[in-house]
Amino acid sequence: MTELWRLSATELAQRIRTREVSAREAAESALQRLDAVNPQINAVVAHRPDWVRTQADEVDQAIARGEDPGPLAGVPVTVKINTDEAGFATTNGTRLQENLIAQVNSPAVDNLRRAGAVLLGRSNSPTFALRWFTSNLVHGATRNPRDPSLTPGGSSGGGAAAVAAGIGHLALGTDIGGSIRYPAYACGIHGLRPSFGRVPAFNASSPERPIGAQLMSSTGPMARTVEDLRVALMAMSARDLRDPWWAPAPLDGPQAPLHAAICLRPGGLQIKPEIEAALLDAGRRLANAGWKVEEIEDTPLIREAAEVQERLWLGDGFAALTEAVARDGDPGASAVVAAVRAKVATLPADVISQSLVRRTTLTRQWRLFLTKYPVLLLPVSAELPFPDGLDIEGEEGFRRVWEAQLTLRALPAMGLPGLTVSTGMVGSVPVGVQIVANHFREDLCLLAGKAIEARGTPISPIDPIL
Repeated sequence: MTELWRLSATELAQRIRTREVSAREAAESALQRLDAVNPQINAVVAHRPDWVRTQADEVDQAIARGEDPGPLAGVPVTVKINTDEAGFATTNGTRLQENLIAQVNSPAVDNLRRAGAVLLGRSNSPTFALRWFTSNLVHGATRNPRDPSLTPGGSSGGGAAAVAAGIGHLALGTDIGGSIRYPAYACGIHGLRPSFGRVPAFNASSPERPIGAQLMSSTGPMARTVEDLRVALMAMSARDLRDPWWAPAPLDGPQAPLHAAICLRPGGLQIKPEIEAALLDAGRRLANAGWKVEEIEDTPLIREAAEVQERLWLGDGFAALTEAVARDGDPGASAVVAAVRAKVATLPADVISQSLVRRTTLTRQWRLFLTKYPVLLLPVSAELPFPDGLDIEGEEGFRRVWEAQLTLRALPAMGLPGLTVSTGMVGSVPVGVQIVANHFREDLCLLAGKAIEARGTPISPIDPIL
């Protein structure tokens, strides 16, 4: 019999719902897998086995009573350390928040629980979720299970590494500049950044976020199959009045033509040959599945969108961030602050209002563009996953990382959804593509993602490479 931790989330939930296996058995399998491999990769930094078993028993008891346990019945899920989970510290990877114990769950965590999921543990992230690499002075560094010399991505690097190694079937992450999409890419799994307003978000443990973060950050799932992402999105998207930005949009929009565009060099981005090959291969996969695929020269002003994202992020609260990073002392976070300090010095006093006005114009342009091309294929990054710690190897390393992540930085400025689909391996290094669609058209991202996934993805889950 296949070990339960190896199954997809949807298959495991189906087996539990039909009593082929129990949620307790699934929980024990997940805990055993965590004990076996987490010491090698440090993906999960806090967990309570008795609490995991209690949640699983509640699912089994609901089934025994003839109740619907939910679409994620008994599925083990990890939750990122910057997201409130009652009884655990929302450390955000900083020593300043080691004792910030959440009293209630964030909306997405509550929604997962109502869908029957079992919260397995807390997944690691960089300090203040600032990097595309995952280490901090509270919990240490997370290693990529496919190749420990590579970054596991960030900021949801712990969740992605856990899913790839079979520690939980799903991971909850957050994304304001690629923090779901890039870890999925780096670890050879799939990750979905939902549209702004799709998944409700709120941390009662923390002060209200600045407006830029409110408008650009997104909570979403990472998984080993596209179908698992679909079910997780459905669960996480349920209404919660604590988030005023939540929108009651249907999960499936009107039928759209199977028409995809590929842009190899958005904004003049210089991509590596392996990235170009992956994009062209994904285009062929879509064409073989009946899609019309068209290569285009460029997208709407993607570099300007990245600049708006940067200004909305840096233009409000940078002084407080700088002070907090200095108090924490993390070298990775300090490197980010040092690298962007000069950008902040030149920002005008009305940077936020200017950026919000420009955001409206850019969003309009992208909406019209994505009406013409319902699906857009882009690089996730201009490069294969970086050597771990590249961003703290001097100014040139940071500039290289920053430029390579152009598409990851730009799309949140408009609140657009983006899906990373892992498509293969270049030696021991994962590669994949990014699928973009219009607001609240995650269904189109997932439709295209399934067609691409059906024609080959890396083996997953895996035993970590030492």
